[in-house]
Amino acid sequence: MCGILAVLGCVDNSQAKRSRIIELSRRLRHRGPDWSGLHCYEDCYLAHERLAIVDPTSGDQPLYNEDKTIVVTVNGEIYNHKALRENLKSHQFRTGSDCEVIAHLYEEHGEEFVDMLDGMFAFVLLDTRDKSFIAARDAIGITPLYIGWGLDGSVWFASEMKALSDDCEQFMAFPPGHIYSSKQGGLRRWYNPPWFSELVPSTPYDPLAVRNAFEKAVIKRLMTDVPFGVLLSGGLDSSLVASVTLRHLEKSEAARQWGSKLHTFCIGLKGSPDLKAGKEVADYLGTRHHELHFTVQEGIDAIEEVIYHVETYDVTTIRASTPMFLMSRKIKSLGVKMVLSGEGSDEIFGGYLYFHKAPNKKEFHEETCRKIKALHQYDCLRANKSTSAWGVEARVPFLDKEFINVAMSMDPEWKMIRPDLGRIEKWVLRNAFDDEKNPYLPKHILYRQKEQFSDGVGYSWIDGLKDHANIHVSDTMLTNANFVFPDNTPVTKEAYYYRTIFEKFFPKSAARATVPGGPSVACSTAKAVEWDAAWSQNLDPSGRAALGVHVAAYEEDKSEDPRPEKLQKLAEKTAAIV
Repeated sequence: MCGILAVLGCVDNSQAKRSRIIELSRRLRHRGPDWSGLHCYEDCYLAHERLAIVDPTSGDQPLYNEDKTIVVTVNGEIYNHKALRENLKSHQFRTGSDCEVIAHLYEEHGEEFVDMLDGMFAFVLLDTRDKSFIAARDAIGITPLYIGWGLDGSVWFASEMKALSDDCEQFMAFPPGHIYSSKQGGLRRWYNPPWFSELVPSTPYDPLAVRNAFEKAVIKRLMTDVPFGVLLSGGLDSSLVASVTLRHLEKSEAARQWGSKLHTFCIGLKGSPDLKAGKEVADYLGTRHHELHFTVQEGIDAIEEVIYHVETYDVTTIRASTPMFLMSRKIKSLGVKMVLSGEGSDEIFGGYLYFHKAPNKKEFHEETCRKIKALHQYDCLRANKSTSAWGVEARVPFLDKEFINVAMSMDPEWKMIRPDLGRIEKWVLRNAFDDEKNPYLPKHILYRQKEQFSDGVGYSWIDGLKDHANIHVSDTMLTNANFVFPDNTPVTKEAYYYRTIFEKFFPKSAARATVPGGPSVACSTAKAVEWDAAWSQNLDPSGRAALGVHVAAYEEDKSEDPRPEKLQKLAEKTAAIV
């Protein structure tokens, strides 16, 4: 991940303005500590803070076409850049950077080339021939981007809000799957997959199609010229990422440079569920595993820095971002600059515990669509900014465009939790990798129950956060919260505490509007809260808010459950912590 900043159409193009752009770009240097670049053309500025993953020696940005009339600053990875280059043989490439294809694709196809890109990206492109420009963000919003407007008529783009919040009168998160065109005036959506309409699909479930699509997604993301690893919590998603990565690592270019020993990383409080599960999976796969620890106090001490970097006051996101933030710092200290992670699976397959209450396949499917559309505000934001704070890039194979197309085209009846048929949450994914002859994972790991990251790092982590907030937020403060924070009013002391820190760094109303709100239970959308009337009395984003429901869903028909002993253990754990 890199940091990009672009300011186009300034009234002021003096040396002082150039100095200001450099100053603001430095706010993004944590994202790209390897090199800084700036291109100035009249009243337009394109700045770049580089994290070198592909072609570290010659891929510095901004990037150009042959005569440098097209200038582009890019944050992200274009996984199909070699295939795209094959159709651009008439063009002269200056670097080995995967992102250079963007300038040449624009020359060939104009603005209608973005859908040709397979990857995660945010970019701004300036055509100096007519001073027009475009900006675009990847399909799901894995890569962050913000857009702002200055009083002088300038348009701003930045990887993080902190680089434009002081100088823009208004700003907002750039919507995923969109392009901004100065020629056509404003935003339009370039990403229009069939699932976006939320109509219920009818394609039968094909386990091999799911497996093959995911394997291809992982293989693409082994494109790297620097050391990398996998974040391994021991849950289903991260374990599959690690298993598939290991199967294909030996034949990858990365292995020829850095060897075929896969490094895996897990963080938690001592004795936490994730540490135990992560080690078990790592031992089975034979990875070089790094078990990282933190204390509740260390996490609390990092909260202000986490909120500054992640740029949110959402409770769930902050709870999960903090251990990931601390882990990324240790990962970088080991010389690793890129990691693969398991985000996105729960949204695509309905893996969160509250999906047990989905009343029918239509509502189940619509909720998965809503969850995917909102990922850029939650898990994508967390994974990207928590790691980028220390110059580490996170890649997420579950959010591969082609894999999403396969997973979201199947009849959602197959995704629904059906204890009577022995189908637990994400059964379609588990079953796809349930290979008796050449197992990807042991059965008990492949069918392990869902554990939210903020819970899995250790249950006392969330309890410690709540206790800390209780000390700093009085009952009176919470009672008057609607007067102090009339928009997205915090309803708990923990939420109030995070909000005060956020407002200190980002005091403008436009900043607070970038954070979503509304009722939620166990990571649900506001709409899904309607599935169970009891949830309105327990609107906690922790997975524990639905654990009792989770166990109860299986208890309804134990005779049909293929793993009753596992359910008993889960029930005992639930009783101990709820």
